[in-house]
Amino acid sequence: MFSSVLIANRGEIALRVARTARRLGLRVIAVHSEADAAAPFVAFADEAHCIGPAPARESYLVTERILDVARRTGAECLHPGYGFLSENAEFAEACAAAGVVFVGPPPSAVRAMGLKDAAKSLVEKAGVPVVPGYHGEIQDPAFLKEKAYQIGYPVLIKAVAGGGGKGMRRVDKHADFEEALASCQREASNSFGDARVLIEKYVTAPRHVEVQIFGDRHGNILHVFERDCSMQRRHQKVIEEAPAPGMTPEVRAAFGKAAVEAGRAVGYFGAGTVEFIADGSQGLRPDGFYFMEMNTRLQVEHPVSEAITGLDLVEWQFRVAAGEKLPMRQEDLRIDGHAVEARLYAEEPERGFLPSTGRLHALRLAGGEGIRIDSGVIEGGEVTPFYDPMIAKVIAHGPTRDIALDRLRDALAESVVAGPKTNTRFLCNLIDHPDFRAGKLDTGLIDRNLAALGAVPPERDDAAVAAGALALLAEEKARLAEAAMSRSGWASDPWNATDGFAMAPGRKGEIRLQVEGEPIFLPVDAAGEAILMDLDGPERSFALVEGGDALYVLDRGRQTRLALVDPLDVSFEAGGGDGGGLVKAPMHGKLVAVFVAEGDLVEKGQRVAIVEAMKMEHPVLAPRAGRVEGLAHEAGTQLGEGARIMSIAEADPAS
Repeated sequence: MFSSVLIANRGEIALRVARTARRLGLRVIAVHSEADAAAPFVAFADEAHCIGPAPARESYLVTERILDVARRTGAECLHPGYGFLSENAEFAEACAAAGVVFVGPPPSAVRAMGLKDAAKSLVEKAGVPVVPGYHGEIQDPAFLKEKAYQIGYPVLIKAVAGGGGKGMRRVDKHADFEEALASCQREASNSFGDARVLIEKYVTAPRHVEVQIFGDRHGNILHVFERDCSMQRRHQKVIEEAPAPGMTPEVRAAFGKAAVEAGRAVGYFGAGTVEFIADGSQGLRPDGFYFMEMNTRLQVEHPVSEAITGLDLVEWQFRVAAGEKLPMRQEDLRIDGHAVEARLYAEEPERGFLPSTGRLHALRLAGGEGIRIDSGVIEGGEVTPFYDPMIAKVIAHGPTRDIALDRLRDALAESVVAGPKTNTRFLCNLIDHPDFRAGKLDTGLIDRNLAALGAVPPERDDAAVAAGALALLAEEKARLAEAAMSRSGWASDPWNATDGFAMAPGRKGEIRLQVEGEPIFLPVDAAGEAILMDLDGPERSFALVEGGDALYVLDRGRQTRLALVDPLDVSFEAGGGDGGGLVKAPMHGKLVAVFVAEGDLVEKGQRVAIVEAMKMEHPVLAPRAGRVEGLAHEAGTQLGEGARIMSIAEADPAS
């Protein structure tokens, strides 16, 4: 076994690898960007070294800086985690040249499986079924459009070098192909430095089932059963589970055999995942699945495989990299119960799953029986625009699927995260959706049920507003009472003090609030003791968290942000806007495309720009019909959240 490891990654995976490494007696060396200097994985390491500014391309993706730290610290091996350089064959070779063992597969296997088109051809020769499509070298848009027509719609455009759901578009109509191709190529180029794509037939009612494989340097290879990853949005996994619902021993054997053969075809060793697409319309069948791709690394969802087998797959990675044989044979592996993992993200399902950034004013993740939490952030830390916005992976294990799901939902519902918005309520709703509970899974389930899952703009939560306003009211009255006492030595009615809220004689007063950035007025009685809101429905309890200049009211993951407003604030009276025509950046990101020019007429909902954040493209739509004016930025500009892009003025009806 090694004596030291450099972990060339960040966040929860860096911390997870570090914990196993320390248990095995390895000295843990971390590298980090300037933005991650105070991160938990840095604090946990035996030593840590800064390798550059916040952007990954200037730090975590710079091979020379990482290997310089490896040389200076005498690291015997390097664990790449997942993402970043984990599937970069040149990086693996550079590690070998520097005398550092790469904890991963051979570079030849990374290359063979790194390009989806070549990988499909390779495994097809090994007898593994593949999805019908075009996997060739020609990238002319007109040629690709013709191929899509021949394959038959719907089709899937996929980046050749893709992964993580990036560089992927479903196209249902021939007329939409060119626009989808351009967007896919742009995202693929930004994410992987390679704009090439392939075209595949889109499988009806697709289920995404992947198989964890493991090989050693002695020619042994086995599979650690399957995971179902069908719960996706934008081709990114949301919930993963093992074993796959509806899986039989016969079908499992077929999946496992195909996965192992794919690994043998490239001389694989280490941890890898072979991903298949299955036609879910007729259930899982031994002849009803196709090879999609192979991820030559550890997967985000590996904890569910660990939960049902009792294994530590990171320990296996270290042992295989050190030249040891696999510690078990295929027949030694057993499945114990069921495990489910949810990815708790800083994002807003109600706004198209836009990333949400900012300080974590509260982070209290609930545990309990069968619950494991892998997280790379702490309370008081920041969710920045530079990296994936994952807050935590919450994993539940139980003797049955229903028990595991109940444990997962309860852990999520009882967790408190304040500051950035999260997908907590969405996850709870998904876990309890009747089709998901019944195991009726396919990758379109989420998109078909966005409203039922709460992934649409909600009505204002008046009960949460009332609870928060009462708390703010009490706090403000206490502050005014203290101020009155300090001035005169006795307390009069502080609510009517001259430096309190404006109160008109003979009528009820008002408390002025900003609720999610929008101004509202709430009436209070003459003594300021009650908020007069007509609230129907059952009694509810809320978690209240103070942060910065605001109060966060939380109920099962839904967050309402309130802030008191100075009664003399004129901009509040006016509504603080231009009547709704301002087009703003929905999050921190890069303005990658602007589709309109000064003076253009646009319709409400028309796409006017694209902002890229965390390597995903997000369309910006016109908030109303009108004329474009005041274009503030050109494509390529970095924008802060809320930055003005343009305005849409009311158009002259005669124009």
